[in-house]
Amino acid sequence: MRPGTVVTLVLRPRADDRRWTGVRSSAPALVVPSGWRPEPDGTARTTLRCAGTRGGAARVTVAAKAPDVAGAPQGVFALDVSVVPYPQNG
Repeated sequence: MRPGTVVTLVLRPRADDRRWTGVRSSAPALVVPSGWRPEPDGTARTTLRCAGTRGGAARVTVAAKAPDVAGAPQGVFALDVSVVPYPQNG
């Protein structure tokens, strides 16, 4: 993706009893998740924006957890994003 690109990530409801609980970027300087919105039907939405002008890679992970089970949510979805800067003249 190019810097400034905005992508909406839509996660459908899970078949097990887990619910999507949150999104995290391994490199927030490159890919910024925002607008996390879990919906009552189990679908979750977030917006991913490629920030900055440099290139690099980031892993976006989304965690899921059963609502009635104690413990931390586990990352169950991963998206690898490569940010490629625009070529510069000169």
